[in-house]
Amino acid sequence: MSSNEETRYCHSFSYVFLKFTLFVYAILWWLIGGFILGIGIYAEVERQRYKTLEGVFLAPAIILILLGIIMFIVSFIGVLASLRDNLTLLKVFMYTLAICLILELLGGILALVFRNQTVDLVNKNIRKGIVNYYDDLDFKNIMDFVQNKFKCCGGQEYKDWEVNMYHDCSAPGPLACGVPYTCCVTTKPNEVANTLCGYKVLDKQRLDLIDTIYIRGCTDAFFLWLMDNYKIMAGLLLGILLPQFFGVVISWLYITRVEDAISEFGHYMDGLLQANAHERQAKRRGHMAKWFKCMPEID
Repeated sequence: MSSNEETRYCHSFSYVFLKFTLFVYAILWWLIGGFILGIGIYAEVERQRYKTLEGVFLAPAIILILLGIIMFIVSFIGVLASLRDNLTLLKVFMYTLAICLILELLGGILALVFRNQTVDLVNKNIRKGIVNYYDDLDFKNIMDFVQNKFKCCGGQEYKDWEVNMYHDCSAPGPLACGVPYTCCVTTKPNEVANTLCGYKVLDKQRLDLIDTIYIRGCTDAFFLWLMDNYKIMAGLLLGILLPQFFGVVISWLYITRVEDAISEFGHYMDGLLQANAHERQAKRRGHMAKWFKCMPEID
C-alpha cells in the first residue's frame, strides 16, 4: 500500500471510529435523558394529584423534568449531528457540553469559596420547606430521610421547627413546641420511635435534650458526612464530570475530522466510499497493524 493510500485509509478509519463513538455517546445520553424526563413527569403528575409542594425549587419532580429536558434536547442534537455530519449541530453540541461542564465546575468552586453564604442559603430554603412540612409530601419525605440518615434535626438547628405553625410554642395541640419523631434519638436498630417523643422540646435547653433528640442541624451533619466520605464524593464528581469532558473531546476530534474531509473531498462523505478497490480489499483483509497508526489529524 502506497503512502497516499495508507493516509487515506487512516483518515477513513478515524472518521468512522469517531462517528460511531460520538453516535453511541449521544444516543446513550439521549435515552438516559428520556428516562429521567419520564420519571420526572410521572412524579409531577403524582405531586399534582395529591396537591403537594407549591415551591418549584423544592420539588424533586420539577428538577428531574428540567434535567431530563436539557439532557434529551442536547443529546438529540448530538445524535443528529453525528448522523448528518452537520458542523453547525456538532459545534452546538460541543459548546453546550463545554458550557455545562464549565458552569458545574464554576458553581462548585464558588460554593466552596463562599461556603458560609452557601450554608446560609441552604438553611434558608430548609426553613421555607419546614413551614409547609405537613402540607408537602415531597419535602416531608426528604426531610424525614435526611434526619434519620444523618441523625440530625432541622436545618441550622432543631429550633428551626418553631417556624412550622403546628410546632410553634403558641400553637394548640400535641405538636406545639415539639419536633417530628424523625428527630428523636433511637438506640436500637430498626427501632420504631414514639411519634410524640419530641413533645415540648423547643422550650428546653440543648444539653437537656442530648438523650431525647438529635440537637445538631442537618446542614452541618451533611457537610461533616461529605468530609468523612470525600473518596465517595470524589468518585461521584468524576462520574459526573468525566463523561461530559469525554463528550467535549470526542466532539472536537470529530469536528476536526469532518473539516479535514471537507477540505479533502469537498463534502461530508466518508472516504471509505470513495476508496478504490485495492483499498477496500485491504480493509477486508483486516490489517490490524494499520489501525493503531491511524489517528485523527489535528491542526
